[in-house]
Amino acid sequence: MNPVKTGKSVAVIGSGPAGMACAQQLARAGHDVHLYEKAQQIGGLMRYGIPNFKLDKTVIDRRVGQMEAEGVVLHTGVHVGKDVTIEELTAKYDAVALAGGAEKPRDLPIPGRELQGIHFAMDFLSQQNKRVTEEPLNNITPILAGGKHVVVIGGGDTGSDCIGTSNRQGALSVTQIEIMPAPPEKENKLLTWPNWPMKMRTSSSQEEGVARDFAVATVRFEGENGQVKELHCARADEKFQPIPGTEFVLKADLVLLAMGFLGPIQDGMVKDSGVELDKRGNVFADTFQYKTSKEKIFSCGDMRRGQSLVVWAIREGRQCARSIDQHLMGKTDLPR
Repeated sequence: MNPVKTGKSVAVIGSGPAGMACAQQLARAGHDVHLYEKAQQIGGLMRYGIPNFKLDKTVIDRRVGQMEAEGVVLHTGVHVGKDVTIEELTAKYDAVALAGGAEKPRDLPIPGRELQGIHFAMDFLSQQNKRVTEEPLNNITPILAGGKHVVVIGGGDTGSDCIGTSNRQGALSVTQIEIMPAPPEKENKLLTWPNWPMKMRTSSSQEEGVARDFAVATVRFEGENGQVKELHCARADEKFQPIPGTEFVLKADLVLLAMGFLGPIQDGMVKDSGVELDKRGNVFADTFQYKTSKEKIFSCGDMRRGQSLVVWAIREGRQCARSIDQHLMGKTDLPR
């Protein structure tokens, strides 16, 4: 911890890996740092999106303890854009860092989407994480997989987390479908290098039990009395369109949409701030200084770069802190 205080203050909005990294570095530079989080606990999607069987939350708690000891002031249960305005924060602090993540999920607008039992993956996962840590759910309608035929749409890490959670809740069956064709069992190094190798990967959750299917186009949901009961599918062609004559039906009492995220939620804080957005709807801030189009406002992590990995968020948070320190003090000793 830096014993010399600078007299400068910074608000960091969002306590995921980017926000936590940014806040801790700024505190070590001697600034008065206030971290704002709309949820009841610090950690963002590390806390609420990743299941406990995959990430023990004591890892986050240890880091939170470090940050508090180093002087970071935590404001949980404060939703910037609702409980406090971004204008109030920019007026109060010398700099503001937007690190709210990319929380807008990709939807599936096919017939029957309005039926009950169809949910975004993060709503399902965050509920279970709150149950495990005995955080009150308040008036939220429970989303539970026990005794149900579960269909997970999306083949990534979030889909795997839904599989593991559904199995632990006692699902009758779990099926995971993906619109992309099945990847090869072994990578073709000459074709893919230096890009991320395309090959079949099986997560620990998938090993626990799931029926996986690839090149599947979703056609419509069917239900009874307003509750989803079936998902009608077909094989997908190379343009991801249904192939006539290949239709099939999956039992589906619970459908979890795990198809990724489109970017940050723009209503509220982002729109009120007036910051420029990029063509994908993320907050535009340059890669070197993390400055937005608005004076005093910076951005980092998924809110700036789009959905990505925890390690990228941490890197961006630390680099953003360095840029803010440089902006406030004219120099910086924080690492790149």
